[in-house]
Amino acid sequence: MDLANLNAFIAIAETGSFSLAGERLHLTQPAVSKRLAALELQLGVRLFDRLGREIGLTEAGRALLPRAYQILSVLDDTRRALTNLNGDVSGRLCLATSHHIGLHRLPPLLRTFTRTHPEVTLDIRFLDSEVAYEDVLHGRAELAVITLAPHTAPPVRAIRVWDDPLDFVVAPEHPLAQMAEVTLSDIAAYPAVFPGDNTFTHHIAQRLFEREELKPNISMSTNYLETIKMMVSIGIAWSVLPRTMLDDQVVRLPVPGVSLERQLGYIVHTERTLSNAARAFMTLLDSEQGACILPSATDNVAEAE
Repeated sequence: MDLANLNAFIAIAETGSFSLAGERLHLTQPAVSKRLAALELQLGVRLFDRLGREIGLTEAGRALLPRAYQILSVLDDTRRALTNLNGDVSGRLCLATSHHIGLHRLPPLLRTFTRTHPEVTLDIRFLDSEVAYEDVLHGRAELAVITLAPHTAPPVRAIRVWDDPLDFVVAPEHPLAQMAEVTLSDIAAYPAVFPGDNTFTHHIAQRLFEREELKPNISMSTNYLETIKMMVSIGIAWSVLPRTMLDDQVVRLPVPGVSLERQLGYIVHTERTLSNAARAFMTLLDSEQGACILPSATDNVAEAE
C-alpha cells in the first residue's frame, strides 16, 4: 500500500475537502484526486461518496481510517526507534502548541533548545489546544504544549508545567471598572467576549457562573486571546484573560471569593516511541519550576478546571 496515497486519504477524511487536503499536503487538487483514485483501485472499493461539493466516507472508508492511522503510527514509531539507537538528538520534531503559549511561554525554551540541539528541525504547528490534543492522539504530533484538559485519558499523558491564573478584565473606562466592589452578578449583566465554547478556558469560566446559577452575556467569541484583549481594551465587553497578558490597556476586576486558574503543560502518547529530540524537549520543559505529571481520568480524580 503506497504511503503517499494513504496520507492523501487521511487528509481528505480529516478536512472533508480535496482542496484543503491539497493545501495540507502541498499538492494540487488533481494530484490529491489521483492519489485517492490509485488507492481505491488498489483496494477495489470506493472510499468516499461525492454528493455535489460535499464528500463523506463510505462504509469502507470508515473501516479504513483507523487502520490507516495505525499503519502510519507503526511506521513512524519504527523509524523513531531505529533512529534513537545512535543516541543523536537530531531529525525532525513535530511540536504542536497554542498561539498563546507559543507567544508567551515557549520563546525562551525554543531559543535554548535550538542552540543546544542545532541538528533538530522544528516543525511547530500553532493550533487550538483541543485540536493539538487530537494531533497527539492520532500521531500527527509527537508532543503538544497546550492548555491542559480538565482530565486526560490513556493513552495520553498530561504533564503540568505552569499554573496560569485567570482574571476578569475590562477597559479602564468600562462601567464595571468604576465600581468599588464587583460581583459575578454585576459582571454577568454586561456583554462579554469569550473563547469559543469548545475550548478548555471557556469551560473553566462557564462552570464558575453555572455554580452561581448565572449566565454570562456572551455577545462575541474568538479563540485568539490577543483578539479578545483588543476587544476588551476598546470598552465593548469584558472577558477572562491570563494574568500574564494584563497591562495598562485592560484592568483586573477583583471579585471577592473568586479564583480562576488553568493549567498549562504538555501531553504525549504513552504507547508511541518518542524521538530523542522529543525527549530532549520534554527534559527542558520538566526543568521549569512546578512541572509534574497529572493523574489520568482513570485515576478517579475530580476535574481540576
